[in-house]
Amino acid sequence: MSDNLHTRISSVELNDVITRYPRSIGRNAVLGTHGTGPTAPAVTISTIDGATGWGLLGGRCDDPGSLIGKRVDEIFDLGVGVLDPATLWADFALHDLAGILTGQSVHTILGDHGGREISTYDGSIYFDDLDPLDAPRGIDVVLENVQDGWDDGHRAFKIKIGRGFTWMGEREGFQRDVEVVRAVHDAFPSARLLVDGNNGFSVEAAINFLESVADVGLFWFEEPFNEHRNGLERLRDWRRSTGGEVLIADGEYRPDVDEVVRFAEAGLVDVLLMDVVGFGLTPWRALAAKLGGSGIKISPHAWGLPIKTCYAGQMAVGLADVITVEGVRGQTDGVEGGYAVVDGMLTVPDTPGFGLRVV
Repeated sequence: MSDNLHTRISSVELNDVITRYPRSIGRNAVLGTHGTGPTAPAVTISTIDGATGWGLLGGRCDDPGSLIGKRVDEIFDLGVGVLDPATLWADFALHDLAGILTGQSVHTILGDHGGREISTYDGSIYFDDLDPLDAPRGIDVVLENVQDGWDDGHRAFKIKIGRGFTWMGEREGFQRDVEVVRAVHDAFPSARLLVDGNNGFSVEAAINFLESVADVGLFWFEEPFNEHRNGLERLRDWRRSTGGEVLIADGEYRPDVDEVVRFAEAGLVDVLLMDVVGFGLTPWRALAAKLGGSGIKISPHAWGLPIKTCYAGQMAVGLADVITVEGVRGQTDGVEGGYAVVDGMLTVPDTPGFGLRVV
């Protein structure tokens, strides 16, 4: 099938994709209101024989025309991905194009090492209880948001915590975090719950929080604090002493990837979270191959764009050890695909490339 990649690139076009969330998304521990959906840059690559692939831009692109006239197999290998780091801005478009040219889904290009049963979670449970500023809606609106996600097919929910880092007093915010998690657990006892601190906790506060919700059975605690060995060791020791099974997930925000991987190899981090697009599919392929058989789980961060959930879903089917996929609910203008969430599981299409059609 690699012979199909001998064709040459005829055009490269930059464009934008617009996301629309089902509602305005509120604050987290460090950032203000996230709004109703962002606009993101994308790139479309066409070949002389009429094939077209497209994807989100994977980094800065100063000269998109530099690819014109090149053979696809000069810059992309089915077993590796993008060959030149300087071309990683086209990572997703080239994977999509390779799938179109060879008639394979991206997950098949990646090796189909994962299963077809892909768990996903709704990543949109933010601090909506604190808004609007002049009349905060309280915990009930968080429960309404979870219900919306449940009605949309989700059975797992990641709850943002860390209100005391920026928006409330430390003690008051901590208590509200506990109340929110407990309220969601009480209202949806069968739901899998994850929490994300956005590095808004001290080590002591992170442990106190876990003690305060120990009976909830959290699946993971994401980015409790800026990762450092001493703090992660203390958290590991606490988990060991209590028999706690909560996973520690890290590596999303400006990670030192080598260091976070070392923490994972030392048993201090259970799940690696580097961003789907910010880290890149080609680097993820290399890292997944390196980690194979180590027991370290991965879950590429997808928040912000529903398309990133689609990418992460392809990775979950294609690569080994993807433990779950972050679900970003919403629509992308002019884009359709065969992805769906049913009873907490993400369906990923077998159509060539990423299966995302521009209409």
